Amino acid sequence: MKTTYKYIKKTLPFVWAGLCLVSCNDFLTEDPKGQLPSEEFFSNKEDLDASLTALYSVIASSQASNNLCGTNFLAGDDISTHPSSNKQPLREHDQFDVKDNNSWLSSMWEQRFKVIKAANFIINNAGRTPDVSEEEIKAAIGQAHYWRAYSYFYLVTTWGKVPIMLEEEINYNAPLQTEEEVYKLILSDLKIAETDCPANYTKEPYARNGINIAVSEGAVKATMAYVYMCMAGWPLNKGTEYYKLAAGKAKEVIDGVENHIYNYALLDEYSQVYSWEYNNKNKELLLGIYYNRDQTNQAAPLTDFLQDMAQGGWGDTNGEIKFWKAFPEGPRKDATYFPKIILSDGELHDWWYDTDPPSREVVAPVFMKTVEGAVRGTEFDYTNPALVNAAGEKTLQLIRLSQVYCWYAEATGRSGEVNTKAIEVLNKVRNRADGQETNFYKETMTPEALAEAAYDEHGWEIAGYYWGGIASRARDMFRMYRYKDHFEYRKENPLIKVAEGIERNEAVPVTGTWDDSKMYAPYPYEDAILNPNLK
Repeated sequence: MKTTYKYIKKTLPFVWAGLCLVSCNDFLTEDPKGQLPSEEFFSNKEDLDASLTALYSVIASSQASNNLCGTNFLAGDDISTHPSSNKQPLREHDQFDVKDNNSWLSSMWEQRFKVIKAANFIINNAGRTPDVSEEEIKAAIGQAHYWRAYSYFYLVTTWGKVPIMLEEEINYNAPLQTEEEVYKLILSDLKIAETDCPANYTKEPYARNGINIAVSEGAVKATMAYVYMCMAGWPLNKGTEYYKLAAGKAKEVIDGVENHIYNYALLDEYSQVYSWEYNNKNKELLLGIYYNRDQTNQAAPLTDFLQDMAQGGWGDTNGEIKFWKAFPEGPRKDATYFPKIILSDGELHDWWYDTDPPSREVVAPVFMKTVEGAVRGTEFDYTNPALVNAAGEKTLQLIRLSQVYCWYAEATGRSGEVNTKAIEVLNKVRNRADGQETNFYKETMTPEALAEAAYDEHGWEIAGYYWGGIASRARDMFRMYRYKDHFEYRKENPLIKVAEGIERNEAVPVTGTWDDSKMYAPYPYEDAILNPNLK
């Protein structure tokens, strides 16, 4: 945290013109102003624009690699890692045994506070900018409130009790606030953002190719829906009332889409969702983090390749076998996992291929969502053994419309209801996944069956995708208090039939005895030294 605060205080007023939203050289063309105290900044519109450039720069950097955006996603049942190599920071989360000296833990913590400090700078100072319309000022402050809420949501679902920082001055003795208090701040910030962020942006860099690049009203409402779902679940357990609030906010987004207030729509095919073709024009995306390799990039492409794959993977993550087995067959599954993998022999193999006796250290399904072509601007071809560039520029997807459909259906079911709209939108998700109009879900379902079906569909929609998404599979399991069951399953680690005559199980062992402290990550040791309240 010490590094974080020093960084923000020294650099925020003139941060990184080149690290803004997608290719937005035109957004900030003036020369950096140098180190200006906050009371001297916001003297004109250029300063207001610069502050937003700085905020989005910090956000983009904070999600640019998995050691920064977080590794607690590995607690989910969809994703695992390597049993040895240099993967200990990831493996501790996969094993529900995170140490306070985990080498990536401090980065996870630090990056959230970088965003919070950048947001606070705008919230506390942008209102005095002269000769700028009230609408523009409110939109800027609304976006800052959103990202502060987003960061505190990450913090409270990762660590539970955390300090709340609302000022630019840092209090190293700041007390921990309860989960209830942190959620109170999150909702307060989101309600301001909901009022002040526009439904649609019309000018670059806030809009591009007919889609919103910056935080919009619809994205805020969707976030509120998921936050209410989390408050309904563990640890606050607010129950039915909050599931109804979640369903209500999700329905506002759905109504806004159907009434053409929001310009969002499902893409026709699931394979398009993570394709290069729709990287900068994904109409399904309510909120994303956009990159340009000429200015900034995110180190995603090689993390999901196994180390023995011909493309030269890092082996950071791979799929869990039980989840893969339960995943319904169809176009969605085909686009989520590599259909075949190429090993050093240059041949295509099923992921479960191994020699006898076994020679591969990790034998597991391989996710295919973050990859992009070795040649810039091309689709990835899994049959090509060529190396993949480690520096990518794929948009990181935070919230998609299909997720809102799932949240609406789940929240409706968990509040004890089944209605036509919930069935309709959940079938939209499943029909696309199946590649045909199956209308798999019926109004005769019980509320519990609807809720669980939507929970599962959401898991399959975002399986293995953790790069900044507000609702990873792990966070779904967290709010439903399902870590414990998965912990016990991973301890047992049974063999699973993956093909005729072939059984496989997980490479990473899980041991120990469950207690609820495993629901959270420990506070980073180096930050606990600075703030004794973290000990």
